Amino acid sequence: MGKTKERLYEIIFKADTRAGKVFDELLITAIIVSIVAVILDSVPEINARGHSTFMIIEWVITIFFTIEYFLRIFIVRRPVRYIFSFYGIIDLLATLPTYLGLIFSGGSSLLVIRALRLLRIFRVFKLSRYTTAGTVINRSLAASKAKIGVFIVAVTTIIIIIGTVMYLVEGSANGFTSIPRGIYWTIVTITTVGYGDIAPATSLGQFIASLTMLTGYAIIAVPTGIVSAEMNYQQKLIRDKKTSIQTCPACMAEDHDEDAEYCKHCGSKLN
Repeated sequence: MGKTKERLYEIIFKADTRAGKVFDELLITAIIVSIVAVILDSVPEINARGHSTFMIIEWVITIFFTIEYFLRIFIVRRPVRYIFSFYGIIDLLATLPTYLGLIFSGGSSLLVIRALRLLRIFRVFKLSRYTTAGTVINRSLAASKAKIGVFIVAVTTIIIIIGTVMYLVEGSANGFTSIPRGIYWTIVTITTVGYGDIAPATSLGQFIASLTMLTGYAIIAVPTGIVSAEMNYQQKLIRDKKTSIQTCPACMAEDHDEDAEYCKHCGSKLN
């Protein structure tokens, strides 16, 4: 990696350096300003007075993101891998809508332009990359995916069983016309949403409904506990400086030891 690329790598990919922190703060500010501009521009009264200002802001931010996108392609050792990665696609979506809006012009394309402009809201996904908290959450979810997967399978099984039982107990006379309908009611009830479009009428059904509601409150706490425990662990790792939040320029992996010189995922040199 040449000196120019190495310096750019420190600024763009290393969030634990002074230059990297300044760059990340600048990007976070640009993302937030852009999202706020998109939201305010959708309000007719505000749009009528400040549309030109919003367009200027949008073009400045779009050019900034475009430069950032091509710099990342220039720096990484495997550009194709970055381009088709999750963050690579998000970075592209952050820039494309403004340019595509120039192509789709005219009265018949107003709906298309509006949809393209709304796509800029996807820039919110870029935020998680530039904050330590976002890194902790990403790592925590990745480490918890097996436990959460087992939890989802268990909950799905419970939902199917309760939905079937409610279909048998209540029947079509009380709105439970099929097992899928019973499953729908169970999902609405167990998540404590409670639309009220279907309700049990029999005493046994109401008893089962009460148990389902209580089960819903207990279930909500499970994934929260799993992720919270993992987040505490990840925060401790970063606080103790056992890991670094610098990104591998080859495979885009982030969970490296602080003193690591090579990526533990692909073996590429980190700097």
